[in-house]
Amino acid sequence: MMSKQLIVDYLPFEVTREQINESIKQNNGRLVVHGVLQRSDAKNQNGRVYPHEILARESKKYDEGFIRQKRAMGELDHPESSVVNLQNVSHNITEMHWEGKNLVGTVEVLGTPSGNILTELFKAGIKLGISSRGMGSVTPLEESDGQKVGDDFELIAFDFVSNPSTHGAFLYPMKESVGNEIPITEGRTCGKYCKVESIINDIIRGD
Repeated sequence: MMSKQLIVDYLPFEVTREQINESIKQNNGRLVVHGVLQRSDAKNQNGRVYPHEILARESKKYDEGFIRQKRAMGELDHPESSVVNLQNVSHNITEMHWEGKNLVGTVEVLGTPSGNILTELFKAGIKLGISSRGMGSVTPLEESDGQKVGDDFELIAFDFVSNPSTHGAFLYPMKESVGNEIPITEGRTCGKYCKVESIINDIIRGD
């Protein structure tokens, strides 16, 4: 019997500046975004495949047990736990449905400290990823390299992340810095991630 483990997989979450500005305008300052949360029957960049019947079953359970109960919360960055940490909650999934093999959802960004950081990252044009988090086992694919998610998979949450397994893959190309210069901490090089760090530091300082 295969042991269950924490399974985390990423997708780019495509949101344009126009969509962000329109959402804030229409929702009294709140940011509500739409996008693909997960895909079934397709090998992702981690080499894993989620069979449609398993992901459909779990998305239905998540809808009934979390979304309809208004507790489909997620965190910012890479949680390594099977439990959602309320202190780091940044958003709530308000609706989820299937479009072919794509699981599409509506996400309301909350006015929490992590939610405020998430809003500012979106407004600054930072390209983020959406990460599904669940518990389950995996088995090798028979026809090719990779893994298939097992029938014991349980969906826990969807989190926003700044970087997938390839660093920088979800960041928009930076044409100008935040302010006039990109602050770089002495003794290290952070490249494009300095833009993210600068935004977060500004929020913490209240600038």
